Formats: sequence, C-alpha cells, structure tokens
Amino acid sequence: MKNIWFFDNVNLFNLLCPHKFKEYQKCHSFDMYKKSDYIYFAEDAANKIFLIQKGKVKIGYYTEEGEEVVNAILTKGELFGEKAILGEETRNEFAQSLDASTSICPIGVDTMHDLMRENKTFSLKIYKFLGIRFKKLERRLQLILFKDTRTRFLEFAKELCEEYGYDCEKTGDKVIVHPYTQKDIASLIGTSRSNLNVLMNELKEENVINFNRKEIRLLQNIA
Repeated sequence: MKNIWFFDNVNLFNLLCPHKFKEYQKCHSFDMYKKSDYIYFAEDAANKIFLIQKGKVKIGYYTEEGEEVVNAILTKGELFGEKAILGEETRNEFAQSLDASTSICPIGVDTMHDLMRENKTFSLKIYKFLGIRFKKLERRLQLILFKDTRTRFLEFAKELCEEYGYDCEKTGDKVIVHPYTQKDIASLIGTSRSNLNVLMNELKEENVINFNRKEIRLLQNIA
C-alpha cells in the first residue's frame, strides 16, 4: 500500500468522487480553501465526508487546556470525516487546510450510503479502509502516550516507509519520499519542530538515518 489514495489497488478519488457519476454531476462541485482555513470544527454537523483533490489537511482537536493535538495530516487523494459513515452526528475534531490552495470534494453521507448499498464490493473496501485508519490512529496515540520521542520518530518513519517507501537497490536502505514538512512530523509525533530537528540530526550523526526536505532514508543498520 503506497498511499491511501491507491488503497487496495483502488483509486479512491476515481471510485468515490460524485463528479464521476452522471446522476451526481449537476449538483456536485469542489470547495476551495486557503492556508489555515477550517473545513469543519468540533461540534459541527457530521453530514459529509471529504476527499482531498489537491493540497494538505490537518485533523486534530484541542484539549481542555487549549493545547492542539494532531491526529493526522492528510494529502492528495486521502479521505477524512469518515466517521460520519458510521453514524457520527457531530464532529469531535477539526479539519484545517495547510496549503495555500486546497481543493476538497465533499460527499454527502446519504450519497455515500447509496453508493455503498449499490456495490457490495465497494462497501467492503470502505469498511476495510476505515479499519486500517482506526488502527493507525490507535497505534499513533499509543506511541505518543507510552514511548520516548526517539522511538516515536523511528516508529513513525517505519510507518511512512509502508506508504511512501522503496528499497534502494544499490545500498539496501529504505528510502521514503514523503509529503510532510518537519513541522507536520513534529505535530504527528507530539513534539516541537526544534526538538525534532535536533533528534534527526543526532540520528544522522549516528548513521541511523539520512534526510533532506522531502526524503528520509532509513539506513541498513535499523532496517
């Protein structure tokens, strides 16, 4: 699974976007958001799910103390707001655009349920997708609660490798070409950008990883 965009060898956008279905084309449009715009807030009605046509979206919530907790940062082709499919009536998280131009395909829950009823294979794939999404979220929360920052980063890098990585034929290293900034990664593993930068440079000096702006290389000695 290189990316949830191609979940189980299926292009979710081609499969889900109502624009692809003649009966929904006339009443369907894409929503555009600028950087820092909110797509929805906690307590908003959960009557739609969303596909990212272009851009990047942060999903998270605020603690009672006002601290932001980031659950996921999603990119082109990924799905969010999916708990509405399972009957969630109000949001318990926010969704915020992280790019200057983010294009979102909204899908009404009723439309989604119609599509699922009409195609059992499609319905099974959606439930499988939801199961994978919830397991990943549970794993990330366990890492944040019980592991030190170094372990959280290395576990997250291995998770990225499953989605964005490939084996370098010359060295045997795992090469991850990913869409995240250091700020994104820091948010996802529950640390600050400055602490992450220090950690990554320490791991580089120890020959555990190498990295640049869009690539992380897991060297052979931790594979």
